Amino acid sequence: MNNPVIIVGAGLSGLRAASLLTKQGIECRVLEARDRIGGRILSTSVPNRPDLGKFDLGPTWFWPQSESHIVNLVKELNLETFVQYNEGDILLERFQIKPPERCVLQESSDEKWLRLTGGVQSLIDALAETIPSEIVELETRVKKIQLNEAGDITVEADLADGKRKKILADAVILALPPRLVANHIEFSPFLPPNLITDIGKKPTWMAEQAKVVAVYDRPFWRELGLSGYALSAVGPLQEIYDASPNKGSGALFGFFGLPADTRKKMGQDKILKLVVDQLVKLFGSEAENVQDIFYKDWSRDAETAVEEDFSPLKNYQSYGQPPVEGVWKKKIIFAGTETNSQYSGHLEGALQSAEQAVFEIINLNNKPL
Repeated sequence: MNNPVIIVGAGLSGLRAASLLTKQGIECRVLEARDRIGGRILSTSVPNRPDLGKFDLGPTWFWPQSESHIVNLVKELNLETFVQYNEGDILLERFQIKPPERCVLQESSDEKWLRLTGGVQSLIDALAETIPSEIVELETRVKKIQLNEAGDITVEADLADGKRKKILADAVILALPPRLVANHIEFSPFLPPNLITDIGKKPTWMAEQAKVVAVYDRPFWRELGLSGYALSAVGPLQEIYDASPNKGSGALFGFFGLPADTRKKMGQDKILKLVVDQLVKLFGSEAENVQDIFYKDWSRDAETAVEEDFSPLKNYQSYGQPPVEGVWKKKIIFAGTETNSQYSGHLEGALQSAEQAVFEIINLNNKPL
């Protein structure tokens, strides 16, 4: 190859692709619109209290019994994991005016939900260490990808200072949600209509969701014989889980039942008050003593969601590899969890799609595995 492979997006797929290409000796550059790496992986800590641990505002779990790629990568990077806490009863909240019902959790003995010590961000940070830091360019927003008659690719990107840069590439891996590609990147010549239709129909995973994490000095609900798992028909949180680190502090996180437009109208302050009120109703007065509370509405994140993502996710059948044909075939390759049909929405899907993209690049380069 005469020019580098350009990877658009520094999430899990993009960084994994960069790591694998680097290992194969293939030059690459990663262009990321955000001012951080990780994409939809986002782990945070309480300001001035790092001892309380890291808390995931994006993906949280993986399932080792069926997801071999992430299992192997976690081992390769020597990362520490622990099993999601699920000992104790669950709570069911069916009515606004009645107390929650307490039920015995029916365990599946062969199914484990694993979490990463230090949050999923630890996976991102470890992957970043496997590639030269200078190949990742933050606050670099790809706006146009052009292919000339000779088959040369030019990628144009806007920088934080308002300038635009042009980069020659032999191939481009689009490691970001397909709808962002359809809405925000111009192609010359135009992408085929069937490809535009396909990527426009792929809902962005998590894009209509918001997540909240309430942090406590300890997981007090365990002392009450509760697992921290709760289901609610009245909300605002629809599902609640124990998000405590493997030692030390306690945390509960929840997914909202409120649609994106409702959350926007209510505003963050009102939403968080309703969240704490619900946690008090479910887990008792001690739930009021939050050390901190984190809120991430992915529908308001312009680097994740487009307007079509604001409605609840329904079209699961649309996930899988987009049909790239014509002049763009072997020039652009899609990666990301939405492009993996079997594990879409999972970290596993993001990794498998990256590995498939790199496999295609290696074939283009005639470089043996």
